[in-house]
Amino acid sequence: MSLPTAMKLKLERETWPYKVPFGISRGAEVALNVIVVTLTGSDGIVGRGEAAGVDYDGETVALMSQQIEAFRADVEVGIDFNSLATRLPPGGARNALDCALWDMTARRREVSVWEMANISDPKPLTTCFTLGIDTDEATRAGATQYRDWPLLKVKVNHERHIEVIRLVRKAAPNVGIMIDPNQSWTVELLNNLAPELHALGVVLIEQPVARGQDAVLSKYTGKIRLAADESVIDRRSLSAIGDYYQVVNIKLDKTGGLTEALALAREVRNLGLAVMVGCMAGTSLAMAPGMVVGQLAEFIDLDGPLLHGKDRTPGIEYHLGRMQLPPAALWGGAGS
Repeated sequence: MSLPTAMKLKLERETWPYKVPFGISRGAEVALNVIVVTLTGSDGIVGRGEAAGVDYDGETVALMSQQIEAFRADVEVGIDFNSLATRLPPGGARNALDCALWDMTARRREVSVWEMANISDPKPLTTCFTLGIDTDEATRAGATQYRDWPLLKVKVNHERHIEVIRLVRKAAPNVGIMIDPNQSWTVELLNNLAPELHALGVVLIEQPVARGQDAVLSKYTGKIRLAADESVIDRRSLSAIGDYYQVVNIKLDKTGGLTEALALAREVRNLGLAVMVGCMAGTSLAMAPGMVVGQLAEFIDLDGPLLHGKDRTPGIEYHLGRMQLPPAALWGGAGS
């Protein structure tokens, strides 16, 4: 994946308001702040990448911008994927740069990212839609609005959990349900809730307990599969999850880009675990590389653009959860 030795780096900060405040166990936000990296090669070919960063690890737009500015000279004299992976840690800054390199390389080669990733027959994906922590009325309205989707993801916390799932099931009788406590539960609470959650049709529980405390899940007695999210950053962190999870949620902001995300997805599958691809609620520019990993995933959570008041133009087309492949003008080179 060689690149010309010279390129220009443009770094922008953007704010994308949510349609309604988006609440999870750590709090609620009214908008998402992201960085966008644009790389322009000496031949005029452009590549772009977006990142929101990993907020629970303290990443902010300001911090990611500082990381990239400190690395600017190295990028502009020429950087490749391997050098990028060794010079910047996993996180949002590396993600934005890595995805921009993928975009630029595909366009320069006049191929698609699918070919670069050795994915011969990319297909549209079906994503869940996420309901944030909110009032009963808002949750009921959201579940009703998306009742015809195949899958809903419901954010919960240590206080607001089973009653929310009962409400969602009543409003959307046929939808599959995933739930995400975002590390806010104990294994005792998980075991108390698991039988009814299973009866209510919950198919997956993401990261119920705090990362670093994963071993307590050896006491888990439920039937619902568990997905590691915050506990897995990249391939190096896989050993930390032991046998406690059956699914791994891969997010490009965590892995530091598509390069490591693909390698992680393939390693997860080699271990006999299922892949989930998630996001940090970005725009279609962030979802597009996520769709590459999504070709290897069982669970898709790439609904970021649907949470915002507007998206990029052109953006990814969604219909009842079905995501079309990203247009080439957005990201990914020829034939995306």
